[in-house]
Amino acid sequence: MQMSGDIAERYLDFATYAEDDSPCFTEWARGVAKDAEIHRWLGDLPELKQQPNLVFAAARWHGAEAPSGYAALKRTLVEHEVEVKATIRERATQTNEVGRLATLLPLFARVAVEAASPLALIEVGASAGLCLYPDRYDYAWPPLGELTGSDGPTLSAQTTGRWEIPTTYPRIAWRGGVDLNPLDVHDEQAMAWLTTLIWPEQDERRNRLVQAIEIARSDPPTLLRGDLFDELPALIHEAAGHGTPVVFHSAVIAYLEAEARESFHDLMMGVVDAGECRWVSNEAAAVLPRMAGGLDVPAGRFVLGLDGRPVALTHGHGHALDWL
Repeated sequence: MQMSGDIAERYLDFATYAEDDSPCFTEWARGVAKDAEIHRWLGDLPELKQQPNLVFAAARWHGAEAPSGYAALKRTLVEHEVEVKATIRERATQTNEVGRLATLLPLFARVAVEAASPLALIEVGASAGLCLYPDRYDYAWPPLGELTGSDGPTLSAQTTGRWEIPTTYPRIAWRGGVDLNPLDVHDEQAMAWLTTLIWPEQDERRNRLVQAIEIARSDPPTLLRGDLFDELPALIHEAAGHGTPVVFHSAVIAYLEAEARESFHDLMMGVVDAGECRWVSNEAAAVLPRMAGGLDVPAGRFVLGLDGRPVALTHGHGHALDWL
C-alpha cells in the first residue's frame, strides 16, 4: 500500500489492495479518491495519518456503519470531524494480524533447525504482541502439508513453490518486542480498538483476534515502549541470553519515513552480518526496495525475506505463500 503521495492515488491503491477482501472498504476508498471535499478534510492531518485503514477505523469507532455505502463514511467524517480526527491523531493501525504467522512460521522453523537452539523472538512494531506466539497455532499450507499439535486455532496459507514444510514447532524460549505505543492485552478499550481495525466483512479474522488475545493473556510478552532504533540493540542483547535472537516484523516498516526505512535496513544487515541475530521481514515491495530487488510483485502481495534476501511473496493478511 502507498503511504505517501497524492491522496487520490493512495486511496485507489488501497482499493486495489482491499478488492478481494472487503467490498465495503473498496467502495469507501474509491469514494474518497474522487471526493475533493474529503481530500480537503484529510489535508490537515499528517501524511502518515491519512492512511485509509486508520481513517476508516476511526470513522467506525465514531459510529460509521460497516458494511455500508460511501455516504455513511462521508457523513460520519463530516458530522463528527473533531472526534474522528482526535482518534486518528491519538491511535494507530496496530492490527496484529496473527494470520500472517502462517507465512512466518516456516522461516522461524528453518532458523531453529539451522541454529540447533530455541528461539528468542523480537517483534518490531509489536502492538499487543499477538504475533509472538507462533507455537500456539496449528497450520495448513495446502496443498503441501500441515503442522498440528498446538491445541490452538488453525492458520492457513495457500502455498506454491518449493520449500520444506516444518514437521515440528520451533521452541520459543523468550518473546519480546518494541512499539511506540504497546498495547496491554488486559486493556479492554485497547482490545476494542484492535477489533475495530478488523475489516467489516472479515468475521473469521475477528474471531481469530479474540482467540489470539486470550493466548497472549495467558503468557504476556515483554514489550518495550519506545523508538525501535533506540530499543532494538538492547532487546537483541537481552534475547541472546535466552536463545537465538530473531527480529521480525510484518506490515510495520511502511509507517517509517523513507529515509528511516533505509536506515532500518542498514541496521538489520549490520546486526545480521555481525552474527547477533536473524532477520525475518514481511513488507510491501516498495517499503524495503533493496529486499524486493527487481521482483515483479503483484498488488496486495508482500515480500517475505530472511536475512535481507527475498524468499517468498505473501498475501498481506497471510492467506497465501508463494515461494520464490
